Amino acid sequence: MSPEDLHLQLRNLREDDYSQLKALMDKVYDDIGGAWEEHTIRKLVREFPEGQICLEDNGVVVGVALTVRVIYDRFSNPHQYDDLLGKRDTILNEDEGDALYGLDVLIHPDYRGYRLGRRLYDARKELCIQLNLKAILAGGRIVNYHRYADELSASQYLEKVRRREIYDPILTFQLANDFTVRRLLYKYLPEDKKSKGYATLLEWSNFLYEPADSVIKARSRNVRIGAVQWQMRAVESVEELLKQVEYFVDALSSYKSDFALFPEFFNAPLMGLTDQSRQMEAIRFLAGFTERFRRELSQMAVSYNINIITGSMPVLEDDVIYNVSYLCRRDGSVEEQRKLHITPHEKRDWVIEGGDKVEVFQTDAGRVGILICYDVEFPELGRLMAEEGLEILFVPFWTDTRNAYLRVRHCAQARAIENECYVVICGSVGNLPEVESLDVQYAQSSVFSPSDFAFPHDAVMSETTPNTEMLMFSDLNLDELRYLHHEGSVTNLKDRRIDLYSVLRKWR
Repeated sequence: MSPEDLHLQLRNLREDDYSQLKALMDKVYDDIGGAWEEHTIRKLVREFPEGQICLEDNGVVVGVALTVRVIYDRFSNPHQYDDLLGKRDTILNEDEGDALYGLDVLIHPDYRGYRLGRRLYDARKELCIQLNLKAILAGGRIVNYHRYADELSASQYLEKVRRREIYDPILTFQLANDFTVRRLLYKYLPEDKKSKGYATLLEWSNFLYEPADSVIKARSRNVRIGAVQWQMRAVESVEELLKQVEYFVDALSSYKSDFALFPEFFNAPLMGLTDQSRQMEAIRFLAGFTERFRRELSQMAVSYNINIITGSMPVLEDDVIYNVSYLCRRDGSVEEQRKLHITPHEKRDWVIEGGDKVEVFQTDAGRVGILICYDVEFPELGRLMAEEGLEILFVPFWTDTRNAYLRVRHCAQARAIENECYVVICGSVGNLPEVESLDVQYAQSSVFSPSDFAFPHDAVMSETTPNTEMLMFSDLNLDELRYLHHEGSVTNLKDRRIDLYSVLRKWR
């Protein structure tokens, strides 16, 4: 048959298709009894028409996928095919079921080789997503097992099929379509002599599934990021600087941003209000304002309905200085992330010490983490956060030269790719000659994405003009990350060789 002769159409099965369906099932299932009774098919079509999908060529049905809704907890555990059947071979469809069960996918032998089965599977997956169901389950025959039953157990046979040492037309196809084998089912279909009564319990998980919830509690799939490329300028008082901060928070909130990000040490101009001859004393002077900034920024987060990542500020605790960023949620709660890796300048001039853990924080707009400047240059931290479901990584930074900035930028882009997340970097610009060691700034704030078809071709979602005070906005779709985790051109997180290596945390 020439491909030019095909006129394929995907549609839902109708009751009046039964005669064609019967002929197809009799041909494909001649070894296990052939077609179902007409009343069985008619009832299935009436009760769950969306789940009955067929492919026709020039008006002739050549492929079919039959599906019912089931209770996931019931059929994700051991069961038999008969558990799906009621009296007179009626299929038991659960109207309130939270999963799909694949009854059959069959293709006319003359049409094999055109990958039509994949079309039917993709249509079934799309239905699962549209109905917001947990998964697709199926009992899969292992039709070539009879050839190896004398030398291999059923589980050994499955492993060899998985490793492609043996070809099984059904299981090999299922594995190629992203199904996983949950367990082996015994006496699933006793009359199936080719499979020796065995079957695999297969599952495709809907990675977009959201449990039923109220609209108010449901998390938006789209998140708007706002960042302030901050101009370092001399100030006369704390009040003056806080007024400037509130101006930007107000502006970002007016554009409906879910997050506002400030740079590392954005309130450093306050050090210009004290003696600069001893830098260690100047940073301790700055730390004296941190509690007020934390309190004021938390109030702004609530008042302006925006989550604020406060850049970073020095904190004095037990006579030790730490570099700390706060996450001020718009519900009034506050979290903190301390900088772990301290630069030689911070150690030498300010005697700052590093924190001892990184965390991923749940917010109303996704799971986020914070790495302050130098920390993003250490890939282990991003990987640990990715293992906890990180979606957006915020990196407030301060760099004085372009080569320093490029270290942060390139490492941030690497974190986005290897951890399949968004990364937002935000720095300060301008000159601050009044403050020792902070006299020049270089920054180009940016938002990076993974590098795949769903994202910009250069994996840059947004970026500012270098060395210019401005606001930056970017709309991020968190569902694109979930697609990437499962169906990307490459799947970095899923393909890690955890049998060979791992990253271990040493904190509790």
